[in-house]
Amino acid sequence: MKIGLVRRGYSPTGGAEAYLIRLAKGLAAQGHEPVLITSTDWPEKAWPFGTMHRLDAGTPTAFAQAVSAGNFGCDLTYALDRTPGCDAFRAGDGVHAAWLARRAKFEPPWKSWFRRFNPKHGALCILEREVFRTTKRVIANSRMVADEIVQWHDFPADNISIIPNGIGATLPLIPKSEAREKLDLPDDIFCALFVGTGWERKGLAFAVEAVDQLDGDSLLLVAGRGPAKKFRSPRAKFLGPTRDLSTLFSAADAFILPTIYDPFSNACLEGLAAGLPVITTTANGFSEIITPGVHGSVTAPGDTDGLTAALEYWSENHSEAISAECRTLAQSYSIERNVSATLEVLTSTPTDR
Repeated sequence: MKIGLVRRGYSPTGGAEAYLIRLAKGLAAQGHEPVLITSTDWPEKAWPFGTMHRLDAGTPTAFAQAVSAGNFGCDLTYALDRTPGCDAFRAGDGVHAAWLARRAKFEPPWKSWFRRFNPKHGALCILEREVFRTTKRVIANSRMVADEIVQWHDFPADNISIIPNGIGATLPLIPKSEAREKLDLPDDIFCALFVGTGWERKGLAFAVEAVDQLDGDSLLLVAGRGPAKKFRSPRAKFLGPTRDLSTLFSAADAFILPTIYDPFSNACLEGLAAGLPVITTTANGFSEIITPGVHGSVTAPGDTDGLTAALEYWSENHSEAISAECRTLAQSYSIERNVSATLEVLTSTPTDR
């Protein structure tokens, strides 16, 4: 089959781009022809699979219109962002309407009211409605997202496949003492690690407050780009954007992501693969794969007391046996498993062509 993979935009370090390349390799290995349908951001040299259609369309709406008007000669099209009219769609970013509703619970009412008139959110909601009206098959990366699709868009549950995210090569770890020396950290302090951008959505404020409430010596390591002054705390160390994640995961005792909304956090999967118990919320699709008390803890979004209790528990109960359980679980969610399951869905999706 000639399968069109639809994705607007490009980042050389983007997770969606890396995933798309892996998926294309899997398609090619099975004898299919992957065709990239993208915007002009995507460099020609960054697509080693032959045919690529680069559309001159900057906004999500303009890109969707260009895809709809195009004739790319594909047997099937698979959208990896909100592009109506494709045969299959991966809801990797979740449901925008559900995210706005969750966000409203953690901000003043006037902000939600003004957001109704933000053209960006309006355009995304319109595209999202059209996607679920026109697509035949949907892949969600968690049960949470699948349920939201049914709730917000009345899409048939039988046409949704749940395929969790997959992890590629695990980070090479170094001895904890060596990692802490590189980061100028004491050996005897409890360290929780937070990694990511979009700090408000990912609940950094809750993580800071929870660590501040802990008894004993503890520290929150924060890696990623964001307004550090807004979240300042004597128990938080802001490291900025960093490529040396291996050192961070090696230095930490636990991974924390108290997110307000995350379809399925790859960062949590990486923390698990590093042998760290993961503390997250029910608003993270990743929480569905872990057993509390074995691989980490799950709290309600915004529950700082619950986060503090979880941090206290793992400061006393983290062991090599727990690390082994975490690594074993992460290994069962490989990128190869994800790609294989996705190919099975794509090659069985009906088309009108």
